Amino acid sequence: MAAASPSARLATPRDAADAGRLLHDFNTEFDERTPGAEALAERIGPMIADGEATVLLAGEGPDGVAVLRFRRAIFEDGLYAYLEELYVAPRHRGEGLGRALLEAAMQAARERGAVFIELGTSEDDVAARGLYESAGFTNREGGTGGPVMFVYEREL
Repeated sequence: MAAASPSARLATPRDAADAGRLLHDFNTEFDERTPGAEALAERIGPMIADGEATVLLAGEGPDGVAVLRFRRAIFEDGLYAYLEELYVAPRHRGEGLGRALLEAAMQAARERGAVFIELGTSEDDVAARGLYESAGFTNREGGTGGPVMFVYEREL
């Protein structure tokens, strides 16, 4: 009998500690600053409760997390979804959790009325780029034919 495909589920405020732990682990792994798992849990719990963020979890630990944020679109009739974070614990990579989270994020965005979804990742994160590209994401304006798109950021 074949193993069941991984799936993702919507987090509730009760899952804030798990989401905070995974988000902390994500930033720690990539040497990014983090206020700590507990502070992240305290922040993400109310965001889940009031719908400001849609958080998805995958795996038994859980071992993966995705965070979606939404904003009203100007040029479209609907919302834009931003996949703010997608992380799978290193020991569970290659098990399909990332794909399950990405597919669940796209479905959650559609259900919420999003007409477009965007994300950012680093150039050297080849595995993430491969996942996103295999799901139809592009880093080219106008699909596959335009110039490369860039995402810029700055601390304020």
